[in-house]
Amino acid sequence: TIPNSVTSIGDRTFDGCSSLTSITIPESVTSIGYRVFAWCSSLTNINVSENNKNYSSIDGVLFNKDKTEIIRYPIGKEGTSYTIPNSVTSIGEFAFDSCSSLTNITILESVTSIESWAFDGCSSLTSITLPDSVTSIGHGAFDGCSSLTSINVSDNNKNYSSIEGVLFNKDKTDIIKYPAKKKETSYDIPNAVTYIGDYAFEDCSSLTNITIPNSVTTIRYSAFEDCRNLTSITIPSSVTSISSATFIGCSGLTSITIPN
Repeated sequence: TIPNSVTSIGDRTFDGCSSLTSITIPESVTSIGYRVFAWCSSLTNINVSENNKNYSSIDGVLFNKDKTEIIRYPIGKEGTSYTIPNSVTSIGEFAFDSCSSLTNITILESVTSIESWAFDGCSSLTSITLPDSVTSIGHGAFDGCSSLTSINVSDNNKNYSSIEGVLFNKDKTDIIKYPAKKKETSYDIPNAVTYIGDYAFEDCSSLTNITIPNSVTTIRYSAFEDCRNLTSITIPSSVTSISSATFIGCSGLTSITIPN
């Protein structure tokens, strides 16, 4: 129980408190820092005083006061599925970080923004559907979703699209995320793609071959991280930029071909 004199909870205050099961936030708290409850693997409830003017909770889940942003879903909370309340417009950074018990998360039409790392480490999540309301997705939003087979996007979404469960921007020039557990061993990136996004193929261990078309100009940070069974790759002459850590963890990679 946090005493009522406390106004601020600093960055990573309870990081790694693996035996912590519940916490009570008093009305005095006006600021909650970055990743305060990271790796609190036994945490089932985050309770907020009803008199707090900045934060609130529903069934142990932490929100801002007016419940337009979901801030933190406790890692140890029981249940395999969760429907985000229809008041929520933003899914915050690391909101569902390491929630490995969740196999299904329903995002309603109210949500417009999915922040960076929102579903990081949701290792049991098998599929997710993005409604037409979503207008922005931060980098690494589906990082560590090792069971994910499909990311489906409403046909009416004006900013994003999907092809056979793979996430793209609307006009399909950016490949944003290839689901880590998709069963195919080979993938040809569509010819319209010019940009391979951060972590786009992260942990896609089933893939042994990825073909990059001549349309691609940019390969972003950690794009092929932990593609452990990828043996070789050819970079086309169209590519002008390759960010750092692009092939980190590609333990089976024997050759990278780059033209003159």
